[in-house]
Amino acid sequence: RLRLHDGKLIKDRRYHLRTYPNCFVAKELTDWLIDHKEAPDRETGIRLMQKLMDHYIIHHVCDEHSDYKDAKLLYRFRKDDGTFPLSKDVKVFMRGQSLYEKLVSMEESILKVREENSVKYQRTFLGCEMIDWLVQEGEAENRKEAVELGRALLEHGIIQHVSNRHHFFDSDSLYQFWINFRRRRRLTELLNENSSRALSESPDSPFCLRKLNPDPGNTSFLSVQTNKEIKIVSAVRRSSITSLAGNSNPYFSTTPTLVFPPVAECNPKSVLKRPVTNEELLSPGAPYIKKTLTIVGDAVGWGFVVRGGRPCHIQAVDPGGPAAAAGMKVCQFVFSVNGVYVLHLDYQTISSLIMTGPRTLVMEVMEGIE
Repeated sequence: RLRLHDGKLIKDRRYHLRTYPNCFVAKELTDWLIDHKEAPDRETGIRLMQKLMDHYIIHHVCDEHSDYKDAKLLYRFRKDDGTFPLSKDVKVFMRGQSLYEKLVSMEESILKVREENSVKYQRTFLGCEMIDWLVQEGEAENRKEAVELGRALLEHGIIQHVSNRHHFFDSDSLYQFWINFRRRRRLTELLNENSSRALSESPDSPFCLRKLNPDPGNTSFLSVQTNKEIKIVSAVRRSSITSLAGNSNPYFSTTPTLVFPPVAECNPKSVLKRPVTNEELLSPGAPYIKKTLTIVGDAVGWGFVVRGGRPCHIQAVDPGGPAAAAGMKVCQFVFSVNGVYVLHLDYQTISSLIMTGPRTLVMEVMEGIE
């Protein structure tokens, strides 16, 4: 997806007097897959894109086609329009990837090649070292939360004890990242997803989300459910329409399996505790304050989601995006966009104002006084 953005294959396109943001032409993408050796021929390219459609990664811009057609039709990545369903398991996987990238980019990283019982292990760290680092970097508020995060990563097969004998503890036990997130991958790996042999030989496949339920008879390896939702950096950008779906089931089978998120819900539950009217917002003495936010978009957008209408509210904010850095929070109400009063508009109209406006976005929002 990011390579397609960089190559300008993903861009805003007009069709029948309507502009479709962040989309690509199926026929052009098939050509690109072959030119960049992601697929040996058009038939394989079509099969690969169909896999992405089946797993809710891409879709037709109007959802008029359930299959991928090698034609001049417009498709879009769900992460570019906010409809990618983020289950709890996908969130953990993305959090693990984010932590891995941060660790390997450091000059004095705690990830090292270490030896235990005459066996060398790659990408290893001590449990207590990881906890120190998570707290120091602000990835966890305290050591207890850091342990919960480490346990979630282990239960999803992202990290493991080097001899696979223990769960994650605040100790000098040796752990390693089981997935090498920086390994160069090919889309053709998708076509081997049903092969258990392929999975066992490629434990760091990007398409294999594994939540491991340890043997209950091994008391040193007890499965625990984390009681705090894991914070993640998601890619809700360039569109103000989203759907977030979750899965509360914390366990999968002991056998590593491919798990993809469920179909996105069309109408996700509002983050507002109760409906608020314009009259209530604007009445004298109302418990709301107005704030002006200046948001400079990055390569793929601004990082927030607008929902509702008359007034619209902020439904979600990418914690690592430009909007969060500017001070945007969920439950704020949108008062104006680039000087245009919008309390009387619905979220589709506001989304259009944002999408067609400048990269530097000036928004006035109304925030409840606690």
